[in-house]
Amino acid sequence: MSRESPSSGEAGFTLIEALVALAIVAIALASIGGIVATVSRGTRSVSQRVALVAAAESLLTELPARNLLVPGRQSGQKDGNRWSVDISPIATGATGRWAPLQVVLDLRAPTGLAMKFTTVRLIPVAPQ
Repeated sequence: MSRESPSSGEAGFTLIEALVALAIVAIALASIGGIVATVSRGTRSVSQRVALVAAAESLLTELPARNLLVPGRQSGQKDGNRWSVDISPIATGATGRWAPLQVVLDLRAPTGLAMKFTTVRLIPVAPQ
């Protein structure tokens, strides 16, 4: 009565080896899933910022012409974004044909993302 030993040419994996390999694959997949989630959040954040910048450009181009621009505050809502524009004179002490106005645009998306844009507009000074 002879019994063949397992080392007589039969190849295969033991249950422990298969479980270890499965655990390694699971850890690798979980790591890849974490990376994909992080990239997805980053992409969403960038696209929200790009949309907010586009809305800011649109609002700034809708400002009145420079000879109609007056200091003050305006606010409203556009495309779901809340905005406010503060226009105030900049004291330069210089005299000339032009006076600078500071234009500050505050923009807030429904997601809570907020951006602030500051620019200067020159308005003609009435001759004295």
